[in-house]
Formats: sequence, C-alpha cells, structure tokens
Amino acid sequence: MRRFALSGKILTLLLMLAMTPAWAADATLNLKDADIRVLIDTVSEVTGRNFIIDPRVKARVTVVSSKPMPKEELYDLFLSVLQVHGFAAIPAGNSIKIVPDVSAKQGPVPNASSATPGSGDELVTRVVSITHVPAAQLVPILRPLIPQQGQLAAYQPSNSLVITDRAGNVNRLVKIIGRLDIPDQSDIEIFKLEHAYATDVARTLTTVLQKDAKGAALPGQAQISPDERTNSLLISGDKASRLRMRGIIADLDTPLDAGGGTQIVFLKYAVAEELVQILNDVSQNNSVINAATGQPGNGNANGNNRQSGGTSANGISIQADPQNNAIIITGPPAAQQEIKRVIAQLDIRRAQVMIEAIIAEVRLDLAKELGASFASLGQRGNGEAPAAVTNLGGLTSTVLGIQQAVTGGATTGVSIPAGLLVGGGDFNVNGDRWGIIVQALAGDTATNILSTPTIVTLDNEESEFIVGQNVPFLTGSFTGTNNGATNPFQTIERQDIGLTLRVKPQINDGTGIKLEIEQESSSISNSAAAVSASDIITNTRSIKTSVLAEDGQVIVLGGLIDDTFTDAQEKVPFFGDIPVLGHLFKSTSTQKVKTSLMVFIRPVILRDAAIADAYTRQKYSALRDRQLDGNIDSRGLIKDSAGRLPELEELITQLPDMNDEFITQY
Repeated sequence: MRRFALSGKILTLLLMLAMTPAWAADATLNLKDADIRVLIDTVSEVTGRNFIIDPRVKARVTVVSSKPMPKEELYDLFLSVLQVHGFAAIPAGNSIKIVPDVSAKQGPVPNASSATPGSGDELVTRVVSITHVPAAQLVPILRPLIPQQGQLAAYQPSNSLVITDRAGNVNRLVKIIGRLDIPDQSDIEIFKLEHAYATDVARTLTTVLQKDAKGAALPGQAQISPDERTNSLLISGDKASRLRMRGIIADLDTPLDAGGGTQIVFLKYAVAEELVQILNDVSQNNSVINAATGQPGNGNANGNNRQSGGTSANGISIQADPQNNAIIITGPPAAQQEIKRVIAQLDIRRAQVMIEAIIAEVRLDLAKELGASFASLGQRGNGEAPAAVTNLGGLTSTVLGIQQAVTGGATTGVSIPAGLLVGGGDFNVNGDRWGIIVQALAGDTATNILSTPTIVTLDNEESEFIVGQNVPFLTGSFTGTNNGATNPFQTIERQDIGLTLRVKPQINDGTGIKLEIEQESSSISNSAAAVSASDIITNTRSIKTSVLAEDGQVIVLGGLIDDTFTDAQEKVPFFGDIPVLGHLFKSTSTQKVKTSLMVFIRPVILRDAAIADAYTRQKYSALRDRQLDGNIDSRGLIKDSAGRLPELEELITQLPDMNDEFITQY
C-alpha cells in the first residue's frame, strides 16, 4: 500500500512537470513530506545533471514554490534543501556526489577566489590572504561564525586563512576579514622632559588613564613607560591618544619657582642613613647639579654630620629621616631631579640567596690487642719481693691486684682492662707466689655527625648559623686571705661548642655567586688525654675559603683530615720468639683511625617573592612529611595529634580577600 502511495506522488509530480512545455525554461516545484530521492530525481530531470547518491542520504523533504523558476534557480533551491537536511553536493567530473556534510570537506570541493567566489549554498574552499594582522589572531574571532561541519585554519608561513564552507557564508567571512585586516594605527613617540621627572609624570598619567572593570587597557588607549636614564617618556597608542597625552605632558613639564623647594623621597629597599652619605658625595661632583646651582662644587660638605646629611658647598641639602626611611632634598629643581634619578637607580630590590649546606664528619676507629703478662713474688726475709715480672700491655698491675685480692691484701687503684681476660696461677708454692693473665680485645667504632643547615640572606650580607652549647673554660684561679680567712676564686670564659656556619654571598652579573665561607665544627674530647687533663680539651674542624658557584650548583669542601695507623708489639727477648709458647711473653696492639670532614654548599638565588615562597613551602612540606612518616601522633602512651605540624596555610594567619569597597570603607 505504501509503495502504491509513493508511486502516486511521483506520478503527480511528473504530470505537473509534463504540463510545462518542453521548451520552457521555468519549472514549478511543490513537494510535501516526500522522499529526498524523489527531489533528486526531479532536479536531475529538469537540470540535466547526473547525481551519485551516498547510501547515508535519507530524509523526508517539503518544498513549496509559488511561481515557476529557471533551472539554475531550481538547482540553487535544491542545494539549500540539501544544506537544511545536512547534506552537500560535491562536483566530481561530469557527475555530482551527494554526501553528508561531515564527510563533504574531505572530497573534491571546488576552490573559490575573488573572481569566482561561488554563490548560495554551494560548498567551496577559499584561501584568504591577510596583509596587516597575524592570521592566527583572526581564527578565534571567525570560528563561531562557521558551522561545525565547516573548516577554518591559519597558515602562518604565508599568513593566510583556509576556509571550507557554503559559498554564501564564505563570502560573508571575506567581508568581515576585510574590515579587520587594517593597518595598525598605533605608534611609539618619545617625549624628552626638561623640568619634570619621568617616573613621576608616568605615575600621574597612568592614574589618569581610564581602565575598564577588569583593569585592562581600553582599545586604543595609550601606554606609558618612563626611561630614567634619558628622563624621557615612551608613549604607545593610536594617534588620538598620543595627541591627548602630548598636551598633558606639556602642561606637566613646566619649571618650578627659581628658588627651588623641598622634596621627600620615601625609600622602598635602601636604608636612608646609608644612602645619604652616597648622595652627598655625588652632589659635589655631578656636573648637572653643579650647573643647576651655578657653583663648581668642591667635593666637600660644609662640616655637617655626613651620616644624617647636611648642606653642601653648592647649596644642596640632603637629609635622612630614619623613622620614615626617607630622603629629604632641598635645592633647585634640576638638582633635585638628578638626585632623585640617582636614588631611583640605587633604591632597587636586592636579591636574596638561600644557602643549603650538608656537613658530614665520619670517623672510623679499629683496634685489636692480644698479649700476656705474669708476675712472681718470692720470700725475702720477713717480706715479699718481686722475683720475676713481665709488663707487656700494662697487665702487670692487674696480675698483682688479683694476687692481692686472693691473699687478702689491698687492691686500691687496680683496674680491670677491657676485653677477654683469662688468668691463672699458684699464689703459695714453697713460699713463692705467681700469677698470669692473657688479654684479647678487638674494637670497632664508627661515628657519623651530620647537619643540614639552611640560611637565607640578602646579597652582600653576612649570615651566621650556630648550633651547639656554651661551655665554660677555666682561665685562671687565685686564693687570697682576708683576716685569716681563705677566699679562693676562679675566672671562667665561655665559648660556643658545636656547629658554626658563616656565609657572605655576592651575586655577580648573570647567575654566578661568590661565597665567603667560614665553617667550624667543634666538640668536647672524650679521649684519655682529655680525661687526664686538668681542663677541657676540644676537637675543632674549621674551613675558611672563598669559592665561586653558579645558581643551584653544589660545591664540595673538605675531605680526609686524619688517617692514623699504629702497630705496636712488646715481647721478652728470646722467649717471645719461641713458636706458640712465645705468645705468653708477647703483647701486640694495632689501631687504625680515619676521620673525614665533607661540607657541601648549594647557593640558590631568590630574585622575587614567588621563588622564595615556593622554596619555603617545599622545605616546610618536606619537614612535615618526615614527621608524618615517623607517626609521631600515635607513639608513646598519650595518643594526640596536636603535636603534628599543620598545613602551612593553617599555621600562618591568612588575610581575607579585600575588594575595593572593603578598602574604601576601612
């Protein structure tokens, strides 16, 4: 039934077209909810064109025409119907392919030009050359004007745009491009000031310029930059804006009264008391200042305090206000401007340097001892006297002490040495007493002292880092008598014992950094010599040097500072050489001590607040991560997370965002 209805519509259409004479050039087309293939067949019959239909071309179309139209207009109407339903007609030789829009631009789309731009809904590709503006800047502007199936791309080598779309829309885009592709009207002019100071005028003009709500410059608005070296202003913008700025600058660049005046310059980074000394010296030998004052200048002030400033011989007064960190200048306007120019070049932000150090002292102590000693006491009258004694390795006193302990004698002052002791003897053989001890000892000691200090200091400023103890040292003693009473007293000097690091960085041109380094590591000695001494003995390791490093480079200082090897042997002649039994008459000790001190220095330049903040957060995060790895909040008997470091934003008080209304109100 459906096939019969469709055939009826085709028959009606053919009868309608058949009623038109064959020689007539016009045709009337009326379709209602017809298959698109019926429309294609009709257009092919009227225009004589051949069509190749993609299998994906399926739609129901409705076309209403009130009057006959030429076959060319009929074909344009046909292209519009295809565009409405998402299809395109692509010429391919003697035929025309009808395909979906999504795949049309990959086909042989005709190339349009200014001579043959195409018309209507014909799909074309056109290359548009751009003359005055970068083609890539036009892509974001034109992209919303092209449908999703269209194509827009910029080719930078030839500064051109490639557009694929319907001919009518492409022609519209070409007209828009012609309105946008115009020569830049902005230019740069230089205004040299004679009386005013370039930085002050630039600040005033910047305040006058209008800004939009986001603070961005309005289109065509002039941009102002001061050049302090030549005391000039650089104005960029369109001609109208530059003419307006030129009039304002002419009104501002006027001389002050001949008598001059007083100006106050508030410093941002420099110290007023230090800077005023330099300015006083400059004012005596500067030709511009001397010409403004009409005096040659003698290079000396008139006797006032140079630290706080004073009036020089050429009439210029430069004073420092320490409370406000400001410079007060009195004199002719030209001289004031020259001094302010010098201040602007000196009052700049100084870079900071972060010095990261790794200080490691490694000590290795190996010792081995093996020996034997004996003692024999014989009867001599009513007492005892040594009959035979070997004192090898200091064991004889131990033998005598053991003997006295067995026989009930005094053993005061006898110590038992470290290691394995094997002793034996007969303490009463025919009135003679004897004893023997064999000692074996092996020692292995390792010490590792590690410190990782970090210092942040200004360029050319010395910084010091000290960690340790303040230890008293006896320097003298005296005992006096007063009315028969003894009055002893001692003098004591305290010194820092521990780790000391002093660094003075100097940033050179570029990224080079000169470092003056003083590093000292001291400790209280616990050696036998220190124990037997009447006062404290300290171990000191120090390095004092100047090195040159790049920003972020690691420099190593120090090395092996002590490597001692001691091998001692004591034996009884002849008896000590007897195989096997000779070890009873021999004592051997070997000791090896090796100490290394290594200092690693890494300087990093912090040129602005953002870099300093980044390193601060990195260091804090590393410290917090190490604490969390230690699980400090769940150790011990009390479980509490209060001892855990919080996030940096929680630890530091954060200011709320303040808008203009808040600032105006408060």
